[in-house]
Amino acid sequence: MRSKTIKEGLERVPHRALLYATGIPSSEIEKPFIGVATSFTDIIPGHIGMRDLERFIEKGIHTGGGYPFFFGIPGICDGIAMGHRGMHYSLPSRELIADMVETIAEAHQFDGLVLLTNCDKITPGMLMAAGRLDIPTIIVTAGPMHSGHLRGKRLSLVNDTFEAIGKYKKGLIDDKELKQLELCACPGAGSCQGMYTANTMACVTEALGMSLPYCATALAIDSEKRRLAFESGRRIVELIKKNITPRKIMTRKAFENAIRVDMALGGSTNTVLHIPAIAKEAGVKLPLEVFDELSRTTPHLADMLPAGRYYLEDLHHAGGIPAVLKRLRSLLHNTSTVSGKKTHKIADEAEVVDPEVIRPLDNPHHKEGGIAILKGNLAPDGAVVKQTAVSEKMMKFEGVAKVFDSEEEAMKAILHGKIKAGDVVVIRYEGPKGGPGMREMLSPTATIAGMGLSESVALITDGRFSGGTRGPCIGHISPEAMEGGPIAVVKNGDRIRIDIPARKLELLVSEGEIKKRLKKWKRPEPKIKKGYLSRYATVVSSAAQGAVMP
Repeated sequence: MRSKTIKEGLERVPHRALLYATGIPSSEIEKPFIGVATSFTDIIPGHIGMRDLERFIEKGIHTGGGYPFFFGIPGICDGIAMGHRGMHYSLPSRELIADMVETIAEAHQFDGLVLLTNCDKITPGMLMAAGRLDIPTIIVTAGPMHSGHLRGKRLSLVNDTFEAIGKYKKGLIDDKELKQLELCACPGAGSCQGMYTANTMACVTEALGMSLPYCATALAIDSEKRRLAFESGRRIVELIKKNITPRKIMTRKAFENAIRVDMALGGSTNTVLHIPAIAKEAGVKLPLEVFDELSRTTPHLADMLPAGRYYLEDLHHAGGIPAVLKRLRSLLHNTSTVSGKKTHKIADEAEVVDPEVIRPLDNPHHKEGGIAILKGNLAPDGAVVKQTAVSEKMMKFEGVAKVFDSEEEAMKAILHGKIKAGDVVVIRYEGPKGGPGMREMLSPTATIAGMGLSESVALITDGRFSGGTRGPCIGHISPEAMEGGPIAVVKNGDRIRIDIPARKLELLVSEGEIKKRLKKWKRPEPKIKKGYLSRYATVVSSAAQGAVMP
């Protein structure tokens, strides 16, 4: 056991004295020491129920024969951070989380880890740490929120609050209804109700094999989640005894399985940042092109919010991720999981309770999966779109560029009615370096959708989109503007062509003109010149490489 480093031998008398000061009984000192990283906070709805889950993880660890030590990990609510300075910190917090888990685990030589997480950047940060440390680890995602309700209609955060802004501006809803939506859309604990980034990453985690079956979709408020927390605590002790570490589970084949599940669910485009970052920490090469290759051969089986009809509660009641594995079984590798069962066995034991929520392979919503990687003279290194959230009408689109150097400038123009049918909104200098932090563009995309323009206006950016984005919205354009990518020299009035089936994103300007503009281009001053974000901007990689730090 790693923990022998801090608790055995004459020279460890002071260490044992400090351990006894915590209250640990002498009868427990020889047991495996298990760190429980909890991202509990009062400000993230997806995390407010974690105090309860901590108790059940603790019970499980004691039952299994280990001894737990809890430590805190910070979290950011992307919804609350959205649309202002706070969103600069969201993606960079992923690196901090990974570093903090590594730091505490190594400083105290834990034998294993239980990582309690839920929301957008916290889950990938935890998984990155797991891959980096490679000590026995199990993930517990705290579960999705129940749908809201108002006058017989089910509600979700993105579709019924962010998009309500555009509806209000258009006069489609009044002050009274707006207030009711605020109060009813999010009824309590849990990650937001659709296949947004938090829930997509929970599903990816389970499909990857790093959490127990049904953990991704079991609702935060249900007793089932308590039982899963208990079993995760008990199971970590077995993983330590058998020396089953994350790199034995997070193999190239396991990542391919996770990507296929992501494609079948129509998950968040943010996974194109997070999965490669996790793979890098696990020592697995996973180029951007893999997403497109797997998407082309993975049908879209579940019509999930934001673009579809179904909530996470529907997916869970239909059979959860094991049922999705059952549908995809012929396409999946038979990989190991923290449960001790292999992927094919989990699939074989699963039941598809609702064949409409999780359709069979021969009756998909779309023949291809959720994400497409576009390239062209506007995105030489690639760009990302959630193609299953784009209407058939907008899969091919040509329009006139309306260029903005920040999200705030674009949002102001949208709210003042300056964006019209046929426009391509270009938001630049919002990439990993230029933002810095690669902000999500949920506010402008949701407002465009709420104003009824998602069938006639496209939006492209070197920033990124929320998992709640729908419509012809293309992000992660690489190289970004701050690195002198072609998006930096797009001008108002330029024509832009989007062809998702052909995987093309083109600025309809001659190659000579683009080179001429780039020669004249000068890098602007950084938006933020001090603190963590300034340091982050100097070292972070391109979005095409997962926006990782060295």
